[in-house]
Amino acid sequence: MKKVKLGNQLVNPIGLGTWHMGDSVATEKQEIAALQRGIELGATVIDTAEMYGEGNSEILVGKAIQAFNRKDLYLISKVYPWNASKTQLPISLEQTLQRLQTDYLDLYLLHWPGEIPLSETITAMEQAKAAGKIKAWGVSNFDVSAMQALFSLPNGENCQTNEVLYNLATRGIEFDLQPWQQQNHLPLIAYSPIAQGDTLGDELLQQPSLKKLAKKYQISIFQLLLAWSIRDGQTIAIPQSGNPQHVEENIKAQEIMLTAEDFAEIDKIFPKPNKKVPLAVL
Repeated sequence: MKKVKLGNQLVNPIGLGTWHMGDSVATEKQEIAALQRGIELGATVIDTAEMYGEGNSEILVGKAIQAFNRKDLYLISKVYPWNASKTQLPISLEQTLQRLQTDYLDLYLLHWPGEIPLSETITAMEQAKAAGKIKAWGVSNFDVSAMQALFSLPNGENCQTNEVLYNLATRGIEFDLQPWQQQNHLPLIAYSPIAQGDTLGDELLQQPSLKKLAKKYQISIFQLLLAWSIRDGQTIAIPQSGNPQHVEENIKAQEIMLTAEDFAEIDKIFPKPNKKVPLAVL
């Protein structure tokens, strides 16, 4: 397993997503247990956002991390585009920190491009960093043109990552965005790396070739998808699960070593893009 440099830290390539978590009192105990089990197994990157349940996910994460040393964790949250101004970002950030019960974020992301000028958001992010409220900042759901525009601005190159939808059935970024990020030494965070449990209509679990490969390695197809998603050594996958056992299985996927022949077989079913396609967003 190769660790990925995110900001100034080396982290494991599989972290913990929290989208759709924290909304139900009935599942809270199990969801906390799932997050804690993941942390125990080394999945210290925890990704959340003020958008997720309008703060409910952050509250859940805040409860889950109290049993751990804060310095051992890598907390990521995201700000709504309309809250990413010089006046509102500090307010949103403070509310996020309160919900997470922490003094700082390791990484703060602009959730998607909005109408507030990027230059203003960069200034707000840099001020938050100077104040010690965040250690680094980045973006999410940015395509190549948006990334180029960002990097052309003063301090734009301080962006530490771009988090986008990426899984075997959604490979569009491989045509231009992923190579651009690799060229600029910018790690990728892949959300929905197992296509939300294969609920997005791609029928990954029904593919004979994937079944064959999973059987070859005595793993699940979900583990195969995760191993595939982090294959370049510069990607962090953040699958979401409120089930401790599933979290364990997800994390074990970072130890799976697929061969060139395996990748070639996978490409036959889900080929690499040969032209630019619009950035996929959920």
